[in-house]
Amino acid sequence: MTASEAAARFERQYADHRRARIAASTLFWVAFAICFAVSVVVSKFDVVALLQGLPRTGDFIVKMVPPIGWSSFGADIAEWYWGIGKWLTSLLNTLLMAYLATVLGTAIGGALSFLAARNLVKSYAVYWTTRRVLEIARTVPDIVWALLFVLAFGIGPLPGVLAITVHTLGAQGKLFAEVNENVSMLPIEGVRASGGNWLQEMRFGVLPQALPNYMSYTFWRIELNVRSATIVGFVGAGGIGHDLFTSIQLLYFADAGAILLIVVATIMAIDMLSERYRHRLIGKEHLSQ
Repeated sequence: MTASEAAARFERQYADHRRARIAASTLFWVAFAICFAVSVVVSKFDVVALLQGLPRTGDFIVKMVPPIGWSSFGADIAEWYWGIGKWLTSLLNTLLMAYLATVLGTAIGGALSFLAARNLVKSYAVYWTTRRVLEIARTVPDIVWALLFVLAFGIGPLPGVLAITVHTLGAQGKLFAEVNENVSMLPIEGVRASGGNWLQEMRFGVLPQALPNYMSYTFWRIELNVRSATIVGFVGAGGIGHDLFTSIQLLYFADAGAILLIVVATIMAIDMLSERYRHRLIGKEHLSQ
């Protein structure tokens, strides 16, 4: 084959490749547009209704903040946060619920993640079964799990902890499994070649590679679980969510606003602390300064 023939063949193959890419891209965007249009119709998304409803949303937010004057700033804040002692105690219960659920869910989900990674297990049946278990655990909303556990164990923190734990293990198991599937197989093969068993392969071949991502997902999960622990309080799981739900039910909008600010401040503090710890773990402390 001469150089001109090779060049012509390359041009033809490149043109065929370009046409295939354009066709695939066109098909994707057409499908995307159809799905978007169907979603708008099914959800009855109405821009006019949205614009009309936004002012009412603003009115609700305004009601959550009582009048505060500069001359009486301290007294107004003290009156707004009249229940700060009770709310902080409820917040502590919520944080402990979220912490315990995160530890339990991450530990169980992390263990199952090794069985849910296709590159780490030989048995497809084990892989398939573990994946389905994780899907069931995370697909059912945590508030539904909380309702089920409230019926089983009664009102209190225990149903909330169990509900968040089940949802956490499903989510963490999936995320950790995807991390496991992206690790390099060379360290695992090295442990295997030196006579190591499967557990040693996971301990010395997978864990050192995946640990930074594990920690990142765990810190992120703590934030989500604080929110979840607040929500499950609506169905009798206790914590600051119960106080928030009671305030909304009784139309105590100022109390609801005060509680929401406490929750938001807590999430922000957790995010900043987790960011500093994660940067220290990966050896990039200067990024947090």
